[in-house]
Amino acid sequence: MEEKKENMQPDIEAGLYEAMRAVIDPEIGMNIIELGLVRGVEFDDESAHVNMIMTTPFCPYAPQLLEQTRRAAQEYLGVPTTIEMGMEMWDPSMMEEGAASDWGLF
Repeated sequence: MEEKKENMQPDIEAGLYEAMRAVIDPEIGMNIIELGLVRGVEFDDESAHVNMIMTTPFCPYAPQLLEQTRRAAQEYLGVPTTIEMGMEMWDPSMMEEGAASDWGLF
């Protein structure tokens, strides 16, 4: 049974990332996955944890984005979810391939 659970995890993680695409940075108009703001996720049957960063250190929308991301992950996974704001500096190279060209960067 344990092996089957591991085989399903990549599908769950892919679905989780898709669910988090609903969270849009209101200043930039792109979702947090396109922007590369989600830096990692950990989850099991009982809880989940998301690590993300902001595009700027003093992003005025940080509390809103963190809560929307936590809620999207929790609703998708169906388990209590915590979120942590990492201190890594965002860089446009963190964006999904092709997303930066939409923004006129690359």
